[in-house]
Amino acid sequence: MTTQYATQQTDYRPAAAARPVRWAADTVATMREGARLRLDYSVQSLRRVDRVIEELRHDHPPYEAVARVLRGFGAYTGEVIARETGAEWHATADTHWLRTPDGRIWDPVSEARQAFTGEGSLRGLCREATGAH
Repeated sequence: MTTQYATQQTDYRPAAAARPVRWAADTVATMREGARLRLDYSVQSLRRVDRVIEELRHDHPPYEAVARVLRGFGAYTGEVIARETGAEWHATADTHWLRTPDGRIWDPVSEARQAFTGEGSLRGLCREATGAH
């Protein structure tokens, strides 16, 4: 009888995850429908995301015009990291960040903004967070 109340650890998502998980899912749907780009939450898919950000940068739009897209790409990257490492989302005010099980802190949304300026890489951030080479 007690098993009906039991939950698995993997079913738990902190409340801080709600927004970035939604942003990531919206980004996946938008890229699939609008750009015909399939994002599958894999580390390899971040190479495509970095290329899209590079293309955006070369078009020289004002940051305000791409801020939501970058936030979505950052959240998507965070979800890739969370799925690969077991990291959990945390939030303070309007900032969302991840803590990996080893205690390190990652800010993929800020990294997306840095990638837009040519000073960051979402794939690089993920590889560092997951220990992939």
